[in-house]
Amino acid sequence: MDHHDMTGMSSVATMTTTAAAAAATSSGKSGMGGMGGMGSGNGCKISMLWNWNTIDACFIAKSWKITSRGVFAGSCIGVVLLVIVLEMLRRSVKEYDRFLLNKHRKSLAAAKPTPSPKTASDDGTDALHCPAVVSQGYRPNVFEQAIRALLHMLQFAVAYFIMLLAMYYNGYIIICIFIGAYIGSFIFHWETLGGGQQTSASKEATVCCG
Repeated sequence: MDHHDMTGMSSVATMTTTAAAAAATSSGKSGMGGMGGMGSGNGCKISMLWNWNTIDACFIAKSWKITSRGVFAGSCIGVVLLVIVLEMLRRSVKEYDRFLLNKHRKSLAAAKPTPSPKTASDDGTDALHCPAVVSQGYRPNVFEQAIRALLHMLQFAVAYFIMLLAMYYNGYIIICIFIGAYIGSFIFHWETLGGGQQTSASKEATVCCG
């Protein structure tokens, strides 16, 4: 084997080694990028630490990507409204239960024989019967329980969606969640306090005691 053959083989070996090293380096960088990018391939800024990202931030899905300040402002308003809806659903659950209890009281009062004016004024039987009617429990029927379960499901779904938004640790979004909770509570939980009543709706006059 002459000098030229040995030189050629050495050159081929050097090129092969260089190519393999370059491929390994490229593969390593690609793997590290796949582990730490978390959506960076789509141009999304996603962080599992507290951040103030606006443009190019993504939430929930690739389609919810912030492309401008206007889109971000609209997203913030939407988050506030979503939390207000959650507070509305919470109040709706309580008000529907109040509605069922009031209906039950009225049905019991209507089924009770009406005493004569003399009986009602002399021995107070009607007044004594009223607390007993109010204190009786009520088990909803299948249709009423289906509505109660639907309201609970909607409340659970909205709350879970809000939790997912909070897990992006975006300071602006979390502040919007707090603002929505304040406004929603101010509107839907402005209730009459005291007197053993939890909501203003339960203060409505009933057939029995009104």
